[in-house]
Amino acid sequence: MRDTFVKTLVELAKENKNIELVTGDLGFGVLKPYWEQLPDQFTNAGIAEQNMTSMAAGMALEGKVVFTYSIGNFPTLRCLEQIRNDCAYHHANVKIVCVGGGFVYGALGMSHQATEDIAVLRALPDVVVMAPGDLVEAIECTKALVDYEGTAYLRLGRGGEKRIHDKIDNFEIGKAIKVKDGKKVVLFSTGAIFEEVEKAYDILVEKGYEPAVYTFPTIKPLDVELIQKCSKDFDLIVSCEEHNIVGGFGSAVAEVMAEMKDKKAYLIRAGINDEYGSIVGNQKYLREQYGIAADSIVEKIEKEIDG
Repeated sequence: MRDTFVKTLVELAKENKNIELVTGDLGFGVLKPYWEQLPDQFTNAGIAEQNMTSMAAGMALEGKVVFTYSIGNFPTLRCLEQIRNDCAYHHANVKIVCVGGGFVYGALGMSHQATEDIAVLRALPDVVVMAPGDLVEAIECTKALVDYEGTAYLRLGRGGEKRIHDKIDNFEIGKAIKVKDGKKVVLFSTGAIFEEVEKAYDILVEKGYEPAVYTFPTIKPLDVELIQKCSKDFDLIVSCEEHNIVGGFGSAVAEVMAEMKDKKAYLIRAGINDEYGSIVGNQKYLREQYGIAADSIVEKIEKEIDG
């Protein structure tokens, strides 16, 4: 996903000389194609994410479209005040890119596990929050954010994500995408956790269920209209995310449903149960340990249906 993001940004930046990429001294193997082809539109700010963000805000206020880039929590939580005060408050055209949302860098411990970022960034007024689920969504998100005027957050996986879509027609910020039709149960997925959602779907089908599936590349603004429709059409909505269930994607869905007077569905949230990871290991292992792997999602659904 990160390679796809860089490739897409290179293509866009060649056409738009106002696009700038700023890194916090990370990602050189991935970013090399960009700086080799567009050296005058690239800056290494060093291991100084707060400075990187403030500099990006200044560049944006002078007419640039600035992408800041780093891993995990570094471009987000480490420089939250600068994002809030320098970027969001001024509607600065800064796009914060995190590569490695969730447990991607799980082997490096809790400091590198980005599991609260969605909640924190979506709480900032006027900040768009996006988490593509595959390479096609990553391409479309990147294109859309170049055109979007204002501060935004793009949460990427690391790489190797399975392709969901052949193409996406009429992609829009704030719109979910149907993957599967179904009955009674609908799975909502955001970000790279989709690979677990897809496995869960296959298991559920084998067990005789017919779940529908939607992917949400945009968490804020949320596709309220779709959530309201599904709340009336289905018995159970299951939100799936590689993030703390408090304040994340599932909470955003719950906020919409809580304000509905007329709904049939109830909601369960598949995510990290409000705890920090005290275990180190690769992403697959940590998903299993913290209950967001496919088997755990299926178990949670069956417990609700049969209970």
